[in-house]
Amino acid sequence: MMVNLIDKIGDWNPQLFRELKGRLKFFNVAIAVATSLLVQIVVFLYQLREFPNDEYSLTATYCRLGKLYELRQNQLYQQSNQSKIDDFNYFLSKNFCPANEIDWQLWWRDHWEYIFLSLSVIFVFTLLVAGTYLLINDLVKEETRGTLNFIRLSPQSETSILTGKLVGVPSLIYLVVLAAIPLHLWAGNSAGITFSYILSYYAILAASCIFFYSTALAFGLVSRWFSGFQPWLGSGAVLLFLFITIGFASYSNSNGLNNSTAWLRLFAPWDTINYLFPNLARVYNGSQVKNLEFFFLPLGKNVVSLVSFHLLNLGLYSYGILQALKRCFRNPQASIISKGQSYLLVAFCQVMIWGFSLQNWQNSSNFYGQFEPNLIFLAIYNLGLIFSLIAILSPHRQDVQDWARYRHQEVSSRKSVWQDLIWAEKSPALVAIAINLTIVIIPLLVWILITSVLYTDNWLNSNIGGLKVVLAVALSVSIIMIYATIAQLILLLKTPKRSFWAIGTIGVVSFLPPIILGFLGISSWEYPTVWLFSTFPWAAIQYSGATTIFMAFLAELSVLALLNFQLTKQVRLAGESATKALLARR
Repeated sequence: MMVNLIDKIGDWNPQLFRELKGRLKFFNVAIAVATSLLVQIVVFLYQLREFPNDEYSLTATYCRLGKLYELRQNQLYQQSNQSKIDDFNYFLSKNFCPANEIDWQLWWRDHWEYIFLSLSVIFVFTLLVAGTYLLINDLVKEETRGTLNFIRLSPQSETSILTGKLVGVPSLIYLVVLAAIPLHLWAGNSAGITFSYILSYYAILAASCIFFYSTALAFGLVSRWFSGFQPWLGSGAVLLFLFITIGFASYSNSNGLNNSTAWLRLFAPWDTINYLFPNLARVYNGSQVKNLEFFFLPLGKNVVSLVSFHLLNLGLYSYGILQALKRCFRNPQASIISKGQSYLLVAFCQVMIWGFSLQNWQNSSNFYGQFEPNLIFLAIYNLGLIFSLIAILSPHRQDVQDWARYRHQEVSSRKSVWQDLIWAEKSPALVAIAINLTIVIIPLLVWILITSVLYTDNWLNSNIGGLKVVLAVALSVSIIMIYATIAQLILLLKTPKRSFWAIGTIGVVSFLPPIILGFLGISSWEYPTVWLFSTFPWAAIQYSGATTIFMAFLAELSVLALLNFQLTKQVRLAGESATKALLARR
């Protein structure tokens, strides 16, 4: 029966057939099922360790007489009569709860709930960590054996191949979990947990698997330089992320998700699972997610809205990652996303960041006071995003040569240079980086305008001033554009390991000057002009005049213009050299 099923799968998806046929051997399946059964037995027996016996305490949780004895004990402590307290404690130590006074129904309900929650946590760690390891390790083995190139050349579609990998490679992990599903459902039903909540948990688990597995495949394809260490690095990162987020989910602080970090935490399943099953992290005041808002919309007030948003967030990013996988699977040298896709990515990230930054309107004094604590998160997210796009979108020397050489054919077809710079993959990425920066700063400028007009007494207007903030934004944009131009110039060099030199150079010019200034004791309030030319000019805008900031902006624009003049010259020379080389070969 199993063989016939696998053969039918082979007709539908050859890659999935290949993965299942290599893994679903009798011995492997037996080991997987035995492991699952062993884990279930251990979990069941572990929960029986507190089974009420003949010496069950009178004040224990499940003794119906416990409340009476606790009340009597509290009265004695209030009377501060030590002799009576000692006599009462001696009585409790020598007498135990009668068997007919033990609430066995409640004990079994809690017992089944502990089993259900334990298996729920085990499912998450097993599927996400072990599945991530297996997927990355499979790609490493395929790359080492040379079979990955044969898969790329196969007539199957990218969707068919990637689906086969996602479903087939962790198939034994799926089998381990599926063998425990009956006990999981039985425990949940015996604990009185709503069946719709259990189905919501399975939906979140499935969506998390798709997201993490897609990310694992993308990591495996673009991290070939780790020389076999990728599986441990990828699965270790997932394990660390899950441990950190489950720790945050266990906090009972109602403001824990009242900032833009809520977006990152929703990539892990814990907060939503803890919302469905509050006893998971023993948060007796209720999950933090109950107060979660998105653009002031109360997501946490309804389980349907919260679970739907969680699934939508994971689904959209999984779709984006799968599109990137399809793009770079056939051609490993291609950038993982195109320029057009980068615009959509940056715009979507801004919606998510700002959506979770604007929460708790009722408890906030004003619009400015609500967002001000999130400014540091906004800066970190967007700096990381823009620097990542500089590394991804900036083409190398050969690509720029090809673009410069064939551009005259595109000119004859009335395709402008600006269209190439905005959309073409092999053209320099500076215009694309500038567009992405524009997408980033537009909502920030709108926020500055609103706070400057509506809230004239806030910290922004009293200590800094709206004009200085706008100039500081322009200063930050010019600095990032200078870094992007430097990176593109380095990638046009003929030296080997250009990517390494570009990343190293940008890292040095970005972080070394502030470190040196801090080490030398050159503070931003004593020497603000020096800090205006660093990667963090915001540290000095409060202590600088608007004229000084504007002059620093003009100086950086001059540097940017000179660098772009040199870049244009390099691109032209690269195109001419490629044309001459082609003519010489002819």
